Amino acid sequence: MKKTEKAKAIAKKPSTGIVLGKGSRALRLSSPVMTASGTFGYGLEFSPYMKLEKLGAICVKGLSLRPREGNPPPRTVETPCGMLNAIGLQNVGVDVFIDSKLPKLRKYKTKVIANIFGETASEYAELAKRLDDAKGVHALEINISCPNVKKGGMAFGTDPKEAARVVRAVRAVTGKHVMTKLSPNVTDIRVMARAVEDAGSDSISLINTLTGMAIDINKRRPVLTTKIGGLSGPAIKPVALRMVWEAAGVVKIPVVGIGGIVTAEDAIEFLLAGASAVQVGTANFLTPNASEKVADGIAAYMKKHNIGSVRKLVGALN
Repeated sequence: MKKTEKAKAIAKKPSTGIVLGKGSRALRLSSPVMTASGTFGYGLEFSPYMKLEKLGAICVKGLSLRPREGNPPPRTVETPCGMLNAIGLQNVGVDVFIDSKLPKLRKYKTKVIANIFGETASEYAELAKRLDDAKGVHALEINISCPNVKKGGMAFGTDPKEAARVVRAVRAVTGKHVMTKLSPNVTDIRVMARAVEDAGSDSISLINTLTGMAIDINKRRPVLTTKIGGLSGPAIKPVALRMVWEAAGVVKIPVVGIGGIVTAEDAIEFLLAGASAVQVGTANFLTPNASEKVADGIAAYMKKHNIGSVRKLVGALN
């Protein structure tokens, strides 16, 4: 191929890069496809099965101040078009992550987003503070679907005032991009979206899992030891898509769509609904390189329809 022909071919290649946020806290991604926290380990586990560089970012397993063993099994169960999980946020703890996992992740060009959770606003702030100086962490994702122990076990993600309090606590101690992951288990997702935006979140991701249950009819008791768990997978996609569309309509910050994304077509639906990027979750359990396939599929769709930039798909619903 001649140089001029090669240059033209490169010029016609669709741009899948996207920027979330503005200024010094902008998160620049080479692809709009990320992995959802809790479904991709710490990223390293999937490196034998796919090219991590194909992804815009890896959202690592949720991190707490101290290691957690999680809930006793059974803590996962397959459901029609999805799964229920009650893992209990098992993780190695933030210090082990920084010392042992992060150095290995730094050799990849893919951005790393640290998902954090706590039982008080001060715990969230302490986690953010420790990760603020961590080389190789490009953004923080706040998981607010956690109990607020000082409020009798109420989840931060169901009260806009409490959610905003957590975001403000994190925002005060970090200069990194802050993404807030919203729970769908609320009356109006728009209220929650506006609350965390006003509190200083640079972007929002949604949805987290829906609350669900499965029963063993022979034993006549719940399958999960915790009785209820989080429902994910294709079954929740219509709900997720609706909530992303609602949230994108009321906030000015970028929205990241999550929920039942298995194919590139699924992801494109979220982009058209107003999401600037997406996260692939449960599909990773079925197909380890699912997120890579979604990324390739989006690029193929763009090329087929002569779309030069992925930004032209965002919110382009007629």
